[in-house]
Order: sequence, then C-alpha cells, then structure tokens
Amino acid sequence: SFSSDEVIRKRLLIDGDGAGDDRRINLLVKSFIKWCNSGSQEEGYFQYQRMLSTLSQCEFSMGKTLLVYDMNLREMENYEKIYKDIENSITAAHEKISECKKQILQAKRIRKNRQEYDALAKVIQHHPDRHETLKQLEALGKELQHLSHIKENVEDKLELRRKQFHVLLSTIHELQQTLENDEKLSEAEESQEAQMETETKQ
Repeated sequence: SFSSDEVIRKRLLIDGDGAGDDRRINLLVKSFIKWCNSGSQEEGYFQYQRMLSTLSQCEFSMGKTLLVYDMNLREMENYEKIYKDIENSITAAHEKISECKKQILQAKRIRKNRQEYDALAKVIQHHPDRHETLKQLEALGKELQHLSHIKENVEDKLELRRKQFHVLLSTIHELQQTLENDEKLSEAEESQEAQMETETKQ
C-alpha cells in the first residue's frame, strides 16, 4: 500500500500543474469505453462528442502549460540577465570602492604631507633667512678671529711673564745663596776674631 505522501506525489506527476488533467484523462478513458460499448447510434454519437470535448480541454490545458513553460523560460532568461547585470554592478561597485579607498589613502597622505609642510614652514619662519644667517656667521667668524688674536697675545704675554718669573726666581735664589755665603763668612770672621782675642789675653 502507498502512503498518503506517495499518492499525492503520483497525482502531482500525473496532474501536471494541478489543472485536473488526470480527471480529464480518466473521463476520456471512461467515455471511450462507453463509446465502444454503446448500443445505439445516438448514445455513440453523444460519447463521441464528449470525447472530443475532453480532448479539446486536454489540448487547451496542454497549450496553456506550454505557454506557461515558455513564459517561465523567458522569465528564467530575464532573471539570468538581471543576475548578470547585478553581478556586473557588484563588480563595478567593488572596483569603485577599491578606487575610492586608494583616493582616500592618497588624500590622507597629501593631508599629512601638507600638515608637515605647514609645521616646517612655521619652524622656518621663526628662524632668520639664509642671507641674515650668513651675515651672522660672517660676524661670528670675525669675532672668533679677533678672539683668536687676543688669545695668542695673552699666551705670548703669559709666556713672557713665565720667563720673567723664572729669571726672578733664579735671581732670588742666587741672592739667597749670596746672603747665606756672606753670613757664613761673617760667622767665620767673628769666630777668628774671638780666638785671636783669647790668645792675646793669655
């Protein structure tokens, strides 16, 4: 025995789009059987007309199904075209987004460079220009040269004073030596005089 789902599936396969094709076919078969078994000409003609009517309904249903099928094919083609157009639009949008990102990065770099340039320009404005700096360097060079001459003169004077001080120390040393010699000589003379006085008293 078939389950209810299997019966429904079979009926859908037979019935097509659900327009009652299976009922028409069953009716056509019954009419054909009745037509074959009809006893009178009038009953046979009635069954014949009924079969023609059922066939017309089946042809109409089949034509309708074909039209729906063609329409579905055209709709599928249209949907595929729309899908391709959407894919192309998405691809173009991604490319546009990528290009915009590049432009944003470039704009950020330009802005950063501009800010750095402005900061550097402010720093430069606080310093004298090149001509003024060269004048200051030239003045400092002259002053340095003048100080160098002064230093040389001071060193020459210091060397002279050092030599003079050395001569002075030598003179003092000689004078001290002379004084010591004179003192020793005086002491010797006094000792000799004292001895002579002692000998005279004896």
